[in-house]
Formats: sequence, C-alpha cells, structure tokens
Amino acid sequence: MMNDEEKIVTDAQVRNKTLLSMLFLLVFFAGAVTGWKWLHKQPKDEGAPRPLRNALIANELIFENIFSNNHTAKTFSKKSAVPRVRVNGDAGMSEDFDPSSWKLEVIRNVNDTLRLSLDEIKALPKTEIIFDFKCIEGWSQVTHWGGVRFSDFVKKYGLDEQAKLQFTGLVTPDMEYYVGIDTKSMMHPQTLLCYEMNGAPLPMNQGYPLRLIIPVKYGVKHIKRIGSLFFSSQRPKDYWYERGYDYYCGL
Repeated sequence: MMNDEEKIVTDAQVRNKTLLSMLFLLVFFAGAVTGWKWLHKQPKDEGAPRPLRNALIANELIFENIFSNNHTAKTFSKKSAVPRVRVNGDAGMSEDFDPSSWKLEVIRNVNDTLRLSLDEIKALPKTEIIFDFKCIEGWSQVTHWGGVRFSDFVKKYGLDEQAKLQFTGLVTPDMEYYVGIDTKSMMHPQTLLCYEMNGAPLPMNQGYPLRLIIPVKYGVKHIKRIGSLFFSSQRPKDYWYERGYDYYCGL
C-alpha cells in the first residue's frame, strides 16, 4: 500500500524535467559564448580586455589591503622537496650569457649604481626556505631554495630610503624579461635573492647565478637570472602584465 507522502513520477514528468534541464543548459551555453565574444570585442587595456583588466585591478586592491608580513607561506621539511624542479619559462635566459662577467646592478639613484658580485651577496647571512611554488599555469611543487633575505640585503647596502618607494623593478641581463613588484612584498621575510636550489648552486636553467624567490607571489614574479634592480614610485614594466595578466599576482 502506498504512503500518502509517496508520489508516482510519470514518464511524462521525467521527460518534461529532462527537456527543461536541456533547455537550461543550451541557454547557459549560448550566454557563455555570447559573453565570451562580447568580452573579446572590448577595447584592450595593457593586454587584457578592459572589463577583465578592471576585475584584475579590483583583485589587486583587495590583496594589497590584506597583505601583512605576518602572513607567511606554509613551509615544509627537506624530505618533502622534489629532487627535480620544474622550470617555469625561459624568457630572459639568453644562451650567450657570460656568468664570469655577471654582477648585480643595484640602481640607487641617477648616476649611482652599485655593482655586486655573487661572493659579496653570499657573504650575507644565508636563509633557506622550502615551500609550495605555485605557477599560474596551474601546477605547483614543494621546492627547496637558499639565499639572502631581500630585507637583509636592503639593510646591508643602505637602501632603506629607496625601499620606501612603492615598487621594485627587476630585469634580466638581456633585458628580455622584467617584473614589477610592490616593495612591501619584496620586503616580506620570506623573499630571497636566491643562489641555491636543493643545497647546490642554481642550475643555468633555474636562473644562475641569482634569481628571486618570493613565496607570496605566483611563479611569474620569481624572475630568474637577475641583472639589475631598482626602486620606483611608479609601476615598473612587467612582462606578463603587458600580456594581459594581473600585475600584483599575489597568493
């Protein structure tokens, strides 16, 4: 005997619900395609359609307002680090690079550039970090790095006044890759001028002799083979921002 609360679902009801679901799916798909075509017809702003760029700017403001040196990336034990570290891009890694002539150029002011060898940088206290390196392509790896805290570097070379400026720019020796980063993130205690990977000198394809490791950012900001750096009150050029990505790229 059937309970009063039980209902018989007829074939017609099943068919009607199926048709309604299919109709909803078709409307949703048509709306998505129409929206995608509309977005790509909009004027571009720094490599991205203007509505998308406005959304990215809004995200940047949110991340900037919640940023704190007390918010650190999760760290791991050495046994968690992968032995083979994936290379996230090779822009700026010219094959004709001569490491014997390399020095880091720190542009303090107009006509005032500090040039430092790797040995001079390695003379500062060494810091190691093992964290989950995240790429905007969607992959991540727990990786092990060693180098000098950027904040220690700033203090050692008397760059405190320069570090009060809002942005820091970093460029490869061949000028082919460049990033602009908010100086607050550069001064984060986990940001390193890095010269080691897995306890050994950086491989050439990982940015030898010196790269940036900045765990509060996605991999596009971890510039390899730093040639020069400078501070600015205006946003420096940024390779991937010019190609439609977020400038802040925060995690």
